[in-house]
Amino acid sequence: MTAPSRGVDAAREVERLLQYALHKRLIEPLDVAYSRNALLELLRLPEPYGGAAPEEALDSPTEPLERLLDYAAEAGILEENTLTHRDLFDTRLMGCLMPRPSEVVREFRGIAAAEGVQAATDRFYGLSIDAAYIRMDRIARNLYWRTPTDFGELEITVNLSKPEKDPREIALLKNAPSVAYPKCLLCADNVGYAGRLNHPARQNLRVIPLQLDGEDWFFQYSPYVYYNEHSIIFHSGHVPMQISDRTFDRLLDFLDRFPHYFIGSNADLPIVGGSILNHDHFQGGRHAFPEEKAPVARTFSHPELPDVRAGIVKWPMSVVRLVSHNRAQLHKAAAAMLAAWRAYSDESVGVRAFTGDTPHNTITPIARLTPNGEYELDLVLRNNRTSDEHPEGIFHPHRELHHVKKENIGLIEVMGLAVLPGRLKEELEAIAALLTGRSGDSGWRQDSSHPLHKHAAWIERLLAAHGTSVAEAAAEKLLRDEVGGIFLRVLTDAGVYKQDAEGQAAFAAFLASMGYR
Repeated sequence: MTAPSRGVDAAREVERLLQYALHKRLIEPLDVAYSRNALLELLRLPEPYGGAAPEEALDSPTEPLERLLDYAAEAGILEENTLTHRDLFDTRLMGCLMPRPSEVVREFRGIAAAEGVQAATDRFYGLSIDAAYIRMDRIARNLYWRTPTDFGELEITVNLSKPEKDPREIALLKNAPSVAYPKCLLCADNVGYAGRLNHPARQNLRVIPLQLDGEDWFFQYSPYVYYNEHSIIFHSGHVPMQISDRTFDRLLDFLDRFPHYFIGSNADLPIVGGSILNHDHFQGGRHAFPEEKAPVARTFSHPELPDVRAGIVKWPMSVVRLVSHNRAQLHKAAAAMLAAWRAYSDESVGVRAFTGDTPHNTITPIARLTPNGEYELDLVLRNNRTSDEHPEGIFHPHRELHHVKKENIGLIEVMGLAVLPGRLKEELEAIAALLTGRSGDSGWRQDSSHPLHKHAAWIERLLAAHGTSVAEAAAEKLLRDEVGGIFLRVLTDAGVYKQDAEGQAAFAAFLASMGYR
């Protein structure tokens, strides 16, 4: 293909992209010439396409974007034709088709006032997908299944939407300049940011300002949506995570504004916290997690909180559920429980509040409205102590489970959705090949560099129990159920009070220490 014909083809793809943006209401007819010229400039095209764009109603911009990226690579516009460079450039292209941040906020508020906040989030979520900020084509690659357990069906996803770095990118990163802007991935300064090799482009990101407990916060969607309408609510300032009395006011304020969403927070201490502790934020969305569906196993009441119903949830982690229509009493109950737990120790079950001045106890709070409009707060008790036996954390996945999950157990996992590393896809396929007899590979037994070596003890047990003649479908189901069972053990390890009689008696003793009966 000659250079001129490549340019003609690229110009045609520009028209297809413009037509898509009009169809999805990213731009309006008066914006077309402006957006066309911006795209032509980025692509170094001297003039627009002379013909008519094909009549079509694209549901995704992926196809024209991919063709434009190929053109940009061939024309030398991309520094390197790696996935990261392509992502940086296609986000820049989509940025030419985006409404201004203030226009998005104005539309959101207008829809919320006229049709309700659910209609406003529907439109905002759709915008985030249509703008390719949420890359649904990649998210669709994730594996997903449910595993039945004594605690309900656990949800399992193998994350394939975050591709591994290209070796060329890794080499380039070694010489990349150190940049401290934006301060983190959650700062509002990311809106419109061009990105770099080690920081994603965000020209297609839009956020909605809101007030929680009298402070400025922002609402956006996660680009990786591990569940339906996975949203992030983040502080306007770059301030560290902190679970405090104010946390409960913020959670309940959010429910008053977004009654169709749940909201929760990662814990604020290392090991039991999330991956970003340096910027205060919550996660929310419209999804019923297994933990939400779990029943209360034992009920309690407090004489000074007559409107609050309390209970221990039947869940592998240690969850106290507080329910009330009385927001003030609910807040009082939650704040008191946080203060009590911060200071509580019970050496008989390994709970120690402090080592010297270092705190160990915190909570993972989750808030939602019940179908009858009551506030429901689930307070998950956490402790981040380590020991010689468990240096990564006593109440953290233990080492025999690290071949499947070794990362921190954050909010999403606490609620019963395992987010597992992408390596597991190929590893599970290779283990299935052993179980079905399609593979006779035995290198995993001795070769520490073999990708299955980390699973050696597990594979030996599976082969001893099931042999090497398992049917394909049966092998897949077996492995999925096994992974779900391992995730249950992960949650059990993370639970402060275990499910045995001793653990549950100690759990009740904590509540009794606060006056619950």
